[in-house]
Amino acid sequence: MADKVNGANLGFEREIFAAADKLRGNIDAAEYKNVVLGLIFLKYISDSFEDRYKELIDEGEGFEEDRDEYLAKNIFFVPKEARWNYIASQAMTPEIGQVIDRAMVAIEDENDRLKGILPKNYARPELDKRRLGEVVDLFNNLKLKEHGNSKDILGRTYEYALAQFASLEGKNAGEFYTPSSVVKTLVEILQPYEGRVYDPCCGAGGMFVQSAKFVENHQGRVDNLSIFGQESNANTWKLAQMNLAIHALEGNLGQGHADTFFNDLHKTMRADFILANPPFNMKDWGGDKLTEDARWKYGLPPAGNANFAWMQHMIYHLSPKGKLGLVLANGSLSASGREGEIRENIIRDDLVECIIAMPDRLFYSTGISVSLWIINKDKKQKGKTLFLDCRSIGHMVDRAHRDLSDEDIERIAGTYNDFVEGKDVQELGYAHVADLEEIEKNNFVLTPGRYVGLEEEEDDGEPFDEKMERLTAELSQLFDESHRLEDLIKEQLEGIGYEV
Repeated sequence: MADKVNGANLGFEREIFAAADKLRGNIDAAEYKNVVLGLIFLKYISDSFEDRYKELIDEGEGFEEDRDEYLAKNIFFVPKEARWNYIASQAMTPEIGQVIDRAMVAIEDENDRLKGILPKNYARPELDKRRLGEVVDLFNNLKLKEHGNSKDILGRTYEYALAQFASLEGKNAGEFYTPSSVVKTLVEILQPYEGRVYDPCCGAGGMFVQSAKFVENHQGRVDNLSIFGQESNANTWKLAQMNLAIHALEGNLGQGHADTFFNDLHKTMRADFILANPPFNMKDWGGDKLTEDARWKYGLPPAGNANFAWMQHMIYHLSPKGKLGLVLANGSLSASGREGEIRENIIRDDLVECIIAMPDRLFYSTGISVSLWIINKDKKQKGKTLFLDCRSIGHMVDRAHRDLSDEDIERIAGTYNDFVEGKDVQELGYAHVADLEEIEKNNFVLTPGRYVGLEEEEDDGEPFDEKMERLTAELSQLFDESHRLEDLIKEQLEGIGYEV
C-alpha cells in the first residue's frame, strides 16, 4: 500500500499498523481486524479520559472520578481497571488477554452507548499473549503528541487500519469498506454542510466520517449534522459504532444490525443527503417477499438483483430538496427488462443529475467497474443530466489498485459544480450535458461513453506520408534486429549441442 492516500501523509499511521501487524501470526485477517481496531479504540477513549482527568485534577474540586463530569463533555468514562496506564502495567504478564477483556466489559458497563459493541476475545488461546503484550507496550511508548493531537492520530490510524484490512481481506472487504477516494468524491459533490445524512448500508461508517471532515474543512459545525445509518452485518455494525465514537460523532445506527429491506430502522426519516455504496448486484435480497412495498414507486425491482431496490429505497428516504450519491456496478446504467423500465421512470421524473464513470481497480473487494449516480429531488438545471467519463483518471498505488488524488477529485467535483451553476462544461471525451430527448434516443442507457464522445488527439503536425515513411523505416530496423537476435540464439543453442 502507498504511504499517501489522497495526498495525506500516512507515515505515522503506517508505522503503528506495521508494528501491530506482528501480532497477527496465523489469525485470519477478518478476525485480527477486530483485535487491532479494538486496541486502537481502547487507547483512544483512555487518552480522551486522561486529558479530561488532568483538567479536573487541575481544577482541584475533587470531581476527577465523577462520571457526569465526563459525560457532560461527550467523553466516555473509563473505570480504573480499564485505563491504559493500568493495562500497560500488565502488558508483560500472561494474563494480559484477560485484563483487556475485563477492561472492555467495564467500559461497556459504564457507557450505555458502547453496550455490546467492544471486542472481548483477547484471552482466547490462539492469540499469542507475548505478542499481545508487545503491541500494548508499543502503543504505550508511541510518542503520539510529537505527531499532533493523539486522539486525531488514533482516529486516522483507525481509518488507515480499515483500509489495510480491506486490502488483506480482498473480496470480503466490500462489507465494511469503501475506498476513501470514492467516499471523498461523493462528499465533495454533495457537500453535506448541515442536515440529516443517511447511509442505509453504512459498513464501517466511512461516509459519515468523511462528511464530518468536509464540514470541519469548511469551518462548519459538525453538530449541525444528524447521522442516520443501518448495517446488516453484526461485526461491521460494531466497527461503525467504534468509528463514530473515535471521531467524536453521534449517530443513530439503530440498536443493532438489521436488514434494510425487511427492517427499515428509519421508516419516517427523510434525509437531506444520502451517501451509500450498497452491495453490487446483490442476488438473494428477498425481493419476492416485498412485492407490494411502498418504496417501489418507479417499478418492482427484480428478485435477482437489488441495485434498483437500493436506489428506490434511498429515493423514498430523500427530503423534498434532498440529494443522494451512490455507487453502483456499471450494469445498472444499461440493464434492460424490469431494471431498464425503472431507470427510464426515474429519468423521466428528472431525478438523475449526474452520472460518473469511475476508473477500474479502485476497490479491494471487486474488479467490477462502477459508476457514481447523483440524484437530486430539486435539480437546478431542470431536464438536464451531466455525464462524466473519468475512466482514465487516477494513478496506480500498486499492481492491483488505483487511487484518485485530491486534484482528481477536485476536477470531478469542480466540473459538477460548474454544471449546476449553468457554466459550459462540455469537453470531448470527458464531459457532456444531455437533455431528455438525447437520453431517450439512447434508449435511456446512461453509460457516459455514449455521450461524451472520444477525446480529440492532438495533431503533431507531421504530414501523413512523412510519418508513414519514418515509421516503416523504424519497423524495418526492428525486423533486422529481430533476425540478428534470432541467429545469435540459434548459434548459442548449437554451441551446447541443440539445433532449432
